[in-house]
Amino acid sequence: MYSVDDEPARGHPLRKGASPGAIRSALLPEDQAGFDADYEQALTRAGASRDLTELFTVLEHWRRLAVLQSEPEVFRRVARRAAELHTGAPRPEDEPLSVTRSHTGI
Repeated sequence: MYSVDDEPARGHPLRKGASPGAIRSALLPEDQAGFDADYEQALTRAGASRDLTELFTVLEHWRRLAVLQSEPEVFRRVARRAAELHTGAPRPEDEPLSVTRSHTGI
């Protein structure tokens, strides 16, 4: 999934195989510490096991979240819908995103 190419990357900065830096910079500020912790832990485990599978899985998880967050209104709607499905109750329109997200796991 990840590789190094001599030619400059083309396309969306969050395409599959996006760099960790591109992923981190696209995340909401409140998610960057979580990314840092997961990424560091995956790097440590990869170094010990010599297996990159977990590292790639972590990066892909966070890349997908960064893609969702790259369109804030879409992300807000997704979070609201997920919270409504999880709680079985509608969420107030003016509810802070952090509160909505606390009901979703995203």
